[in-house]
Amino acid sequence: MKAAVLRKPSQRMDVEDLVQEEPNRGEVRVRMMAAGLCASDHHVIEGMIEYPLPIVLGHEGSGIVESVGDGVESVDAGDAVILSFAPSCGRCQSCRIGNGHLCDTHRETSSLHFDGTTRLRDSGGLGVYQMQKLGVFAESQVVPEQACFRIEAPMPWESAALVGCAVTTGVGGVLNAPDIRAGATVAVFGCGGVGLNVIQGARLLNASRIIAVDVIGHKLEFAYKFGATDVLNARDCDPVEAILDLTGGGVDYAFDSFGNPGVIAQALGSIRKAGTAVLIGLPALGEEAPVDMVDMVRNQKRLVGSFYGSAPPHESFRRLLDFYRKGKLDIDSLVTRRYSLEETNEGFAAMARGEDGRGVITFND
Repeated sequence: MKAAVLRKPSQRMDVEDLVQEEPNRGEVRVRMMAAGLCASDHHVIEGMIEYPLPIVLGHEGSGIVESVGDGVESVDAGDAVILSFAPSCGRCQSCRIGNGHLCDTHRETSSLHFDGTTRLRDSGGLGVYQMQKLGVFAESQVVPEQACFRIEAPMPWESAALVGCAVTTGVGGVLNAPDIRAGATVAVFGCGGVGLNVIQGARLLNASRIIAVDVIGHKLEFAYKFGATDVLNARDCDPVEAILDLTGGGVDYAFDSFGNPGVIAQALGSIRKAGTAVLIGLPALGEEAPVDMVDMVRNQKRLVGSFYGSAPPHESFRRLLDFYRKGKLDIDSLVTRRYSLEETNEGFAAMARGEDGRGVITFND
C-alpha cells in the first residue's frame, strides 16, 4: 500500500510503496477514506516534536474496516470508523481510574504497536513507525481495536475524520474544563482547526462572550461563522489590554489553542480574578512559559492542561456526533481544502500560510 513517509525532519514526505503485515490479535486493518492535516503533524515535520523515523504521520482519520484479527469484537469488516490517536490498554493505572486517553502503555509504546513492534516495512525491509499507532497518511493501516470507533449513521468522511482530533480536542477542552458553566465569558487564542472548535465548544455552553484572538485577519472573520462574538488581531493591539477593556476585568476562561509560551502568558493575563487559563495547543518540545507567580497567588488564578478533550475519546466521539446530528455542531464547514495523498506536502504548505479551516486528504471510494 502507498503512504507518505517522513524520513528526515524539515524535508518533504515522499509517497512510497510499503509492505503491510496482517492484523495481529486485537488489531484491525482500516482502509482510509479521509485524513485531516493537523498542526501537530507539522510540528513533527519541522522537528519541533521528536518522533522515531522513518514514520507515517497523521493522527486524524476515518475509514472502513477491511479485516480484523483474532479477538476483535467491537468492529467488523465493512464498518465505518473514526480513529482515535489515544488507544487505551485498559489495564494500566491511568486506564483503571478512567483516564484512558492518558494510557500509560500507549505512551510507553507510542508509535509502535502495543506489543512493541511495527506493522510496516519499506522496500529495503526497514521497519516504518506509525504516528500514535495510526499514521493516517496512507491508503490503509493496521491499528489497535481500541483505536476504532464505529460510526452508527452515515456522515461525510472528511467530517468524521476531524472528530478524531480537532473537534474532540477543541470542543472537549471547553466542555470538560474545570468548573465551567453556561454563560461564562471566554477568550480563544488561535483560530486554526482546534481553536475554531474551542469557539464551538464555548457556543455549546451558551458563553455570553466569545473573544477570538489571532494575527491573521481572514481567520478572525472565519471565526464568526463558528460562534465568535468579538475578534482581536494581536498585530494591531495588545490582546490582554483589549480583553480586559472589553470585559471590564477579564474573561472567566481563556484557551490557548496555539501552544506558545507568549500566548499562554497572554491567556493568563486576560482572565479575571479566580479565572482559569487552559492550555490545549501542543508546544514545541522543551518550551516553558513565563508565569507571574504573584498574579497567580493574589488573584487565585488557575492554569490547567487539556489533552484530547480531557476525556476518554470514545465517549467524546459519541457526544460530539450527537451534537453534530442535532445541528448543534458545525463540522462540515471546517473542511475548506481537499488534497490527494500525493499532495500532502502542499496541504501543509497551505497550513503554514495560515489558510482558513482544515485541509483534508481524501481517498477514492
